[in-house]
Amino acid sequence: MNRPTLEAVAARAGVGRGTVSRVINGSPNVSEKAREAVRQAIEELGYVPNRAARALVTRRTDTVALVVSESELRVFDEPYFAGTIRGIGSALSETGLQLILAMAQSAEEHERLEHYLTGQHVDGVLLLSLHGDDPLPGRLEAMGVPTVLGGRPVGPAPYSYVDMDNRAGARQAVKHLLGLGRASIATIAGPQDMGVGVDRLAGYRDALLSSGMPELVAYGDFSEESGASAMRELLAEHPGLDAVFTASDLMAVGAMRVLKAAGRAIPGDVAVVGFEDSKAAAHTDPPLTTVHQPTEAMGRQMAQLLVARINGEEVRQPVVILDTHLVLRASA
Repeated sequence: MNRPTLEAVAARAGVGRGTVSRVINGSPNVSEKAREAVRQAIEELGYVPNRAARALVTRRTDTVALVVSESELRVFDEPYFAGTIRGIGSALSETGLQLILAMAQSAEEHERLEHYLTGQHVDGVLLLSLHGDDPLPGRLEAMGVPTVLGGRPVGPAPYSYVDMDNRAGARQAVKHLLGLGRASIATIAGPQDMGVGVDRLAGYRDALLSSGMPELVAYGDFSEESGASAMRELLAEHPGLDAVFTASDLMAVGAMRVLKAAGRAIPGDVAVVGFEDSKAAAHTDPPLTTVHQPTEAMGRQMAQLLVARINGEEVRQPVVILDTHLVLRASA
């Protein structure tokens, strides 16, 4: 038998050739009825896309890069990255696109990676955990490489990105502590060279603004150890604090460890609220009240947005902000 063609799939499915192409490329701009008809036709005919021939014509590689500006230790240890990568992978699995993971922290690593990414080795790039005014997104876009960011960058953002409503989530967390009657509320903020760190600190400040309370701020890098260090600093400077909002669950875990070592009961003496709703939050002692962020949904949205850009489709919503909500547990 001859190799099934795209036209044969279209005829079997009762749709146009362009519709089949959009389904194979993972475009969201196809009705579910047409998508299912194409999938059934592909299965019945045993159609397999000729990737090599297609690449010669379209200059496509069918590969997407995920670049994370963090160390391997953090990427594989912190639940935020695992959830986001799961979401990206699940969305790309429906398109036939392959995902490669790259980590770069230093300027030299970024420079080498930039040469690779702009050398027609990938069709598009997803960027996670950008710090400061990172030039990589701008350089990729300038070279015609479709790019989508995970998280709002610091400063002006002329890029497509997907983020959580970090400011609103932090505001809700601190208002909850105010509602409990807490009179001295501290925060362990994230890095201020990242949009997520800036926004969660802004939400804390929003909530305190009308209370007349002083701001009690220490800084961490989202890791457990940085949360412990910041908690020691806060206790030394403000021993009467009775609540702390941390910008990540891991920092909350570190803070709780220090509070217990200092003889402070949780939540009797100090209430604690985290941010992320990681699996660890339900298993701390006591279980951690935290702000839920939909990391897998974020990853899926990032991938879908990038696929649309790769396919040259009109992107009506280049920025997507996902809702957060508070999950109440025993720590507050």
